Amino acid sequence: MSIVVVNAVTVPAERAGEFEERFAKRAGQVSQAPGFEAFELLRPSDGTRYLVYTRWRGQEDFEAWMKSTYFSEGHRQHSQQGPVSSESEVWSFEVLQGEYA
Repeated sequence: MSIVVVNAVTVPAERAGEFEERFAKRAGQVSQAPGFEAFELLRPSDGTRYLVYTRWRGQEDFEAWMKSTYFSEGHRQHSQQGPVSSESEVWSFEVLQGEYA
């Protein structure tokens, strides 16, 4: 059963551009991970909380990605230049039903 992991990231308004740029620079990295199904970066229409949406074949695939070089490479800039966000909260869900175009 597929899972969805959402990282709710609070980014100060003055750092929003830098946050988006960091994601743009690492585009395509997560898609190489086994079990990866989807990624979306959602910009808030009001407020400062971005949502990072990923979908995985299963929990094991997500956990393997967290331990992989794909993950460490994608988060290297965070560790080198410090965080852009002021807060982060991770939510996990099992996909029970879906409809797609």
